[in-house]
Amino acid sequence: MKRRFIKKDGIHRRLEGWPLVFTVLTTIAILVGGLVEFLPLILVKGSVDKIATVEPWTPLELEGRDIYIAEGCNTCHSQMVRPFRHEIERYGEYSKAGETVYERPFLWGSKRTGPDLARVGGKYPHLWHVRHMENPRSTSPNSIMPPYPHMLENDLDLSDLPTKLKRLRMLGTPYSDDEVQNAIEIAREEAEAIAREVEAQGGPEGLETKQIVAIVAYLQRLGTDIQTTSTAGSGASSAPEDVNASR
Repeated sequence: MKRRFIKKDGIHRRLEGWPLVFTVLTTIAILVGGLVEFLPLILVKGSVDKIATVEPWTPLELEGRDIYIAEGCNTCHSQMVRPFRHEIERYGEYSKAGETVYERPFLWGSKRTGPDLARVGGKYPHLWHVRHMENPRSTSPNSIMPPYPHMLENDLDLSDLPTKLKRLRMLGTPYSDDEVQNAIEIAREEAEAIAREVEAQGGPEGLETKQIVAIVAYLQRLGTDIQTTSTAGSGASSAPEDVNASR
């Protein structure tokens, strides 16, 4: 009876009786399948069309992006405008794959407790972002976003910037030797420029050494690489959109 049963069900039944062998073969099959799907994306450079105007993050923007991730902002805000009319009318031009070639990790997101931020760069003046982070209700009365006043108090640590740029260059981000070696100085100059604009717009003084300037630099860059006329950091005067859309 036993021999007839094995003969009837074949080799698959035997493999099921050998758990270790079956596990090894299953793992090999999964690895092969994964490589078949993943390798073309690495080996074929033209798999994502590049956009000539898209540039890597500046050192200060990169630091601001890391703070943005550390504070969990990407859990409530997506950065991907879908190609639907209602999305384009609300947020702007739909997102392109080539915009995120230097994103590591990407922050497309899938949840919008607050509005999408893919096109927020240049939409508001620097001071608006400072006030919004300090007390979201001061700019968007119905916002449920928690306040982040510590960003105006915590010192900005730029010591790891050269290492960050060096590691990103190893992954293909085209940072120059000068940018890597002088990353801290470049970030400080940009921070001082943003702090001066915030002060000129009626904001607090002495923010050039605080985390908030890095966040502002990052937010003001979002979506501006594909704009024909960039207004990022120019102190755009547009008023906040509907409070339900402006967290």
